[in-house]
Amino acid sequence: MPELAALDAALTARLREILPPAAFRDDTTPYTEELRGSYRGQAGLVVAPGSAQEVAQVLALANDARVPVVPYGGGTGLVAGQVMPEGPAPLVLSLERMTRIRQILPEENVITVDAGVPVEAIQQAAAEHDRLFPLSFGAQGTARIGGSLSTNAGGANVLRYGTTRELCLGLEVALPDGRVMNTLTRLRKDNTGYDLRDLMIGAEGTLGVITGAAMKLFARPTRRATALLVTPSPAAALKLLSLARVHAGEQITAFELISGMGLRFIEATLPDIRRPFDPAPEWMVLIEFGLFGEADAEALMEELFAAAFEAELVSDGIIAQSEAQADGLWQLREAIPEANRAIGAISSHDISLPLSALPEFIDEGRARLAEMGPYRLNCFGHLGDGNLHYNVFPPEGDARADHLAAKAPVMEMIHDLVAGYGGSFSAEHGVGRLKVADLERYGDPVKLELMRGIKRLFDPNGIMNPGAVLRAEG
Repeated sequence: MPELAALDAALTARLREILPPAAFRDDTTPYTEELRGSYRGQAGLVVAPGSAQEVAQVLALANDARVPVVPYGGGTGLVAGQVMPEGPAPLVLSLERMTRIRQILPEENVITVDAGVPVEAIQQAAAEHDRLFPLSFGAQGTARIGGSLSTNAGGANVLRYGTTRELCLGLEVALPDGRVMNTLTRLRKDNTGYDLRDLMIGAEGTLGVITGAAMKLFARPTRRATALLVTPSPAAALKLLSLARVHAGEQITAFELISGMGLRFIEATLPDIRRPFDPAPEWMVLIEFGLFGEADAEALMEELFAAAFEAELVSDGIIAQSEAQADGLWQLREAIPEANRAIGAISSHDISLPLSALPEFIDEGRARLAEMGPYRLNCFGHLGDGNLHYNVFPPEGDARADHLAAKAPVMEMIHDLVAGYGGSFSAEHGVGRLKVADLERYGDPVKLELMRGIKRLFDPNGIMNPGAVLRAEG
């Protein structure tokens, strides 16, 4: 690929000719900072176009000048896909001005939006029409739907509704050469050749910039039941999931594994958050049902608890008696990442495994970690879809900075173990720049060769988010 160039005065002048003053950001600092502080990016200029055509014009100019472009959504990514620390200072292209709800069709269960609309705003717009947009995760108030699609974000409700990919019907995408690909269909069936929509989802801005999306909506469950159940082990939790499916079928909205370490971290760093058990049990499951009509969700949860207790899969539990109690249980779950950040992880892992392999993996991973040192492990996540957040922390009383040398060997051990069980080192946060070497180490060589060929086809000058997903080619 041709060598990339730094943004210069000529390109800046051309951008100011085609974009309004409101599109320019004088302070580039917020756009170059990564949440965990592991990477610091750079920006020659930050622009925020207001339409797909403006995005396309910006890309065409940057492509002609061979200037790298970093697409920027809400900046909540955890794998450094939104910051570029090396190479020529890039043009950062923010979606923040593209916040239009284009169309809501409740009878079709479809909402069409600009790519810069925050996920939470889509939830709220759907609710105004008595519909549900089920994508849900901790950063939903800041994360934008374009970035969520570009990373194929998951969240708490994947078990029932699927990832962002499965929620998407169609896309509008600005390409590096200045064309706009319009596959913004609302169709559920469209077998007209290659599905380029799926190619763009999960591409992390390396092939083009998503500018609009048609997303699925759903009927809102009328009855909700939420419970935090104490279980003796991950193996028992997996059996509990199977039992829950017998009782509730596809009405299980979420099934989250929580470790006692997570609650102890919350106690240490977020003491105002109510903890329902003291001391914290070793393992818990947060489970939620969503039912329709007059069905009694709470009674169904009580039936599950009784059956699970009899089978010795649970020993204690709390079934929420109100919406406020249910929200409190979810607040506990959503506080775990915040507590993790306050403690300071040596190495964090977003992994997925076949469901049946999870218990053995957790036990073997804990044993191997103990051989490396007296580290603390906080293992939690979306057990229902096999996605674990498997995070390693320094011994109590030690600082993260004292153990940074352990990060690489710990990560390699865990990812090697994941690969041995047929899992993935990246479940829902993408590859970004953080995991490029992991993709090279664990990815299928033929797949990687084809991915590089696709990159060259869509982005022959290599301007789109260089260094993310695939190592930049010189």
